[in-house]
Amino acid sequence: MPTRLLLLSDTHVPVRARALPDQVWRAVDAADVVVHAGDWVSVDLLDALEDRAARLVGVAGNNDGPDLHARLPEVARTTVDGLRLAVVHETGGKEGRERRADVAFPDVDLLVFGHSHIPWDTTSPGGLRLLNPGSPTDRRRQPVGTFLTAVVEGGALRDVELVPVPR
Repeated sequence: MPTRLLLLSDTHVPVRARALPDQVWRAVDAADVVVHAGDWVSVDLLDALEDRAARLVGVAGNNDGPDLHARLPEVARTTVDGLRLAVVHETGGKEGRERRADVAFPDVDLLVFGHSHIPWDTTSPGGLRLLNPGSPTDRRRQPVGTFLTAVVEGGALRDVELVPVPR
């Protein structure tokens, strides 16, 4: 049976938005695994996602205070239906990102990251898939906020979809 993923990052609640949009909460409810790549800003959001998500994998970001850093790692690693997954907030500049990721995560199939608020979907020379879901609440220079959904089945990632979050 396929595993449905929801990939989030840079939610910045309640600084950039008072709450997650209803569209995101519906995606949380539909997902088997929710991945959050940091910059939560509030422990309240972490608590709410832990209560509501079937399974939550998350990391702390550069805008997260000591309370979030005490509860979340800098790097999370897990396996989802045979897919080796790592989550980190920052990967450095876009130039050379794929090569750096190959070196830093040689035993991973999928790296989820955030920080830039800019969606990213590439594959490294070593075959590592890199995904940044953007931000559903703080679009910065993007036309709309975003998050990603995907499916994992038998160790393979498929059906990766960038979902717009209109204001």
